[in-house]
Amino acid sequence: MNQIPSVDLGDFLSGDKNKRLAFIENLGKAYEDIGFVALKGHFLSTDLVESLYKEVRQFFELPIETKAKYEIEGLAGQRGYTSFGKEHAKGRTTGDLKEFFHFGQYDLPANGESYPKNVSVDENPAFNTIGQQAFQALEKTGIYVLRALALHLGLEERYFDPHVKGGNSILRAIHYPPINEEPKEAERAAAHGDINLITLLMGAQGRGLQVKNHQGDWIDAIAEDDELVINVGDMLSRHTNNKLKSTIHRVVNPPKSAWHTSRYSIPFFMHPVSDMKLDVLPHCIDDDHPKQFNDISAGAFLEERLRDLGLRK
Repeated sequence: MNQIPSVDLGDFLSGDKNKRLAFIENLGKAYEDIGFVALKGHFLSTDLVESLYKEVRQFFELPIETKAKYEIEGLAGQRGYTSFGKEHAKGRTTGDLKEFFHFGQYDLPANGESYPKNVSVDENPAFNTIGQQAFQALEKTGIYVLRALALHLGLEERYFDPHVKGGNSILRAIHYPPINEEPKEAERAAAHGDINLITLLMGAQGRGLQVKNHQGDWIDAIAEDDELVINVGDMLSRHTNNKLKSTIHRVVNPPKSAWHTSRYSIPFFMHPVSDMKLDVLPHCIDDDHPKQFNDISAGAFLEERLRDLGLRK
């Protein structure tokens, strides 16, 4: 497979049974084959995307000492600002060439779990409000994608709903600054799999995202302007016994001629509530596919991975 398959959420939402079934089949096949799709028909408007990128660029242009006010001790980077080079891929110690800001959940989950409060940026109130609007539009999109995946897996359509409505999801605004000197083994984002259930990525401002197929080849993940790139995370992979694959991906450094340019990217990491059990689904286990993962809750798995990434000490 040399490209990311494209699907249209409008087919799933339509009243046409055949279109709906085709969407479920195509989505499921893509996630079994490579773990990525490009999705049209989502709930993010073009105007909202453009406004969000405008506000994100303005935030990262603030002086370092101003941004540092929003790096809150003790939150493991789960809300607010994380400064350049703090995060690294699992299994590495070299920090990625990026800084980022996290928006978290705005609605309380039904299980009563509490989350850290979102960090408001005083210098630009629009950054806060537009970030919230984007968070909620992406969460709504993700809920429908998971409903289609539930049907693909032979589960009740709303199986994931109580786990992800009000879940511990994160909207991450990333800035990859210009590169000023030859990186020493560092990449903008080293090869990794995501922690969560699924990740929804709006069109990045600049090329660089690559995914690794099952032949070991790196493929450029390029979506159309009106598409989201959506991939399976490690939580969903282990819950399905790797039937739905969490594909390794990375953000490569640009050619030297483009070192002077910044890159911006805004992924939405869809997390469940912490008490969701990620135990392997029984019907994803058989003689040919023995159970590959130990039982664990989403909260315990997240804490384990935050330590792996250098964000939790």
